[in-house]
Amino acid sequence: MSFDLIVRGGILPDGDIADIGIKGDKIAAIAPKLEAEAREVVDATGNLVTQPFVDPHFHMDATLSYGLPRINASGTLLEGIALWGELKPLLTHEAVKERALAYCDWAVSMGLLAIRTHVDTCDDRLLAVEALLDVKKTFAPYLDLQLVAFPQDGFYRSPNARENTIRALDMGVEIVGGIPHFERTMADGRRSVTELCEIAAERGLMVDMHCDETDDPNSRHIEQLAYETQRLGLQGRVNGSHLTSMHSMDNYYVSKLLPLIAEAGVSACPNPLINIVIQGRHDTYPKRRGMTRVPEMLKAGIKVGFGQDCVLDPWYPLGTADMLDVAFMGLHVAQMTSPADMRQCFDMVTRTNSEIMGLDHLGLEVGKSASLVVLDAGNPVEALRLRAERLCVISRGKVVANREKRETRLSLAGRPASVNRRHKTPLQSR
Repeated sequence: MSFDLIVRGGILPDGDIADIGIKGDKIAAIAPKLEAEAREVVDATGNLVTQPFVDPHFHMDATLSYGLPRINASGTLLEGIALWGELKPLLTHEAVKERALAYCDWAVSMGLLAIRTHVDTCDDRLLAVEALLDVKKTFAPYLDLQLVAFPQDGFYRSPNARENTIRALDMGVEIVGGIPHFERTMADGRRSVTELCEIAAERGLMVDMHCDETDDPNSRHIEQLAYETQRLGLQGRVNGSHLTSMHSMDNYYVSKLLPLIAEAGVSACPNPLINIVIQGRHDTYPKRRGMTRVPEMLKAGIKVGFGQDCVLDPWYPLGTADMLDVAFMGLHVAQMTSPADMRQCFDMVTRTNSEIMGLDHLGLEVGKSASLVVLDAGNPVEALRLRAERLCVISRGKVVANREKRETRLSLAGRPASVNRRHKTPLQSR
C-alpha cells in the first residue's frame, strides 16, 4: 500500500502512538506502524497530532478593525455595538474582504480550519454579507466557513433587519441568528426568538442565537429558545451563544433551566476571552467573572464548546486566532483544573465544536477528512499549558502551514545549553 502523505510517529489525543496514512483528502489508515511509502512524509515523532481546531462563534465582518474609527473607551458591550454602528457606514466590500482574508490566513496558520461567523444584516447594503460569501468561496479548499445571518441591532429594533435577514438567507447565508436581549422589550425579545426559529424551521436551517449576553438575571431568552427548539422539532440544530446572564441568575431558576436546555438538545457556546472582559463592567466588588455556568451545564448533559468571538475589533483589543488561548482562559474562569476537566476543555475547541457546527467529516478516524494539526506538546493538557506551537497543519490532505521546532539557548554555568518547557507530570503515564 502507498499513500500520498504519511504523518509518522505522532501521539494521538488518547496517548497512543501511530502513523496516519492519507490518500487524496481522506484519512486512509491509522496504525502503530505503516509499512508503506508516501510521496510526502511528516515526522511527528514525540508530538501531539489532533483534529483541527474549530471556532463556532466569531465576527469576521468586524475582525482586524481595531481603532476604526476610534477605540472602545469603556470596554462595554453597548459601546462596542455603538462603535460598530459608527464604523458600518465607512465599510467597503474590499476592506471587509481584505481583513477577513487576512484573518483566515492567521486561522490556517494556527490549525483553525473551521469557523462559524456571524455577519451583520442590519446594513441595507448587505455589504459584509457579500464580502464574506466571497471569502467563503476563496477559502473553501482549506477552511470550513459557516455564515450566520445576524441582525445585530435587533430583529425588530432595527427598521429593516427582518427584511435584510431574509435577504441574506436568500443570498446563501446558511444559519439563522438573533440577539433577543437587545430588542426594546423582553416581550419583543421573546417574539424575535419565536419568529427566527420559525424561519429556520421553514427553511430547514440551523439556529445560532446571541442569547442573554448581559449581566441582567432577568434576561431569560434561552428558556424561550429551548421551548421553540422542541416545539418546532429543531433538536440538535440550535445553539445558544454567550448565555452570560446565567452567571447572575437565581440558583433555583437555573436548576429548572438546565434540564430544559438539555432536553431540547440546545448546545451552548460561551466565549471566555470576551465574556470576562465585557461583562461585569458595572460591578465594583465583588466583580462577576462574566461567563456562564460551564461545569454545571456539562453535568446536565448540555453540549458546550468555547468560541473566540472577537479579534482586534470594537469589542476586544487582542487575539491571534489561537483556540488554545480560548480554552486556556476557559478552564481558568470555569475552574476546570482536574486532569479530566482540562482534557475536556481541549475537546471543547476541537471535537465538541465540530459537533456543534455539524461538521461530521472532521475527526481522527479512517474515512474522515485528512485535516489535522501537529503540536509541540506531548498530550492535550500540555498543549493547553504551553499554548503549543503548530509544527504542521494539514488541510484536506495538503500541508498548508509548518514551522521548525524551536528551543531557547541558555548560557548558565553548570546548566543545560538549551531549554524547552515541555514536562511530563506523574499523572501523565504516557
